[in-house]
Amino acid sequence: MIWKRKFNLEQMSLMAKDCMLGHLGIEITGFGDDYLEGIMPVDNRTKQPFGLLHGGASVVLAESLGSIAGYLCSEGEQRVVGLEINANHIRSARDGVVKGICKPIHLGRRQQVWNIDIFNEQGQLCCTSRLTTAVLSD
Repeated sequence: MIWKRKFNLEQMSLMAKDCMLGHLGIEITGFGDDYLEGIMPVDNRTKQPFGLLHGGASVVLAESLGSIAGYLCSEGEQRVVGLEINANHIRSARDGVVKGICKPIHLGRRQQVWNIDIFNEQGQLCCTSRLTTAVLSD
């Protein structure tokens, strides 16, 4: 298991409530030994003017999952901040919910690299993203 902090889904829901995640309807829905997953609705908050899921909303989901996962892999007073993110938008989504699955590529003392894949309700890949984070210690 990669997680160094104790947590549960209820805690994740409370943490997400009063920030961008809550505004966009992003929910942390599951985790395992080496992954974190969450969902985001495809609705008026997350669509671009042409009725498709906004690429920026996909990036918000990806960075949120990676940053939360990064924090859960840190200890004590450590903080995790994003350094770089990229995203390849593979397929559009018009409605329903998309699900992001975040897995580590590298978990170092000072940097982490996360892969986040986002799927539509049919299980088709919509976006693949890579997030690099810095682990900060005071």
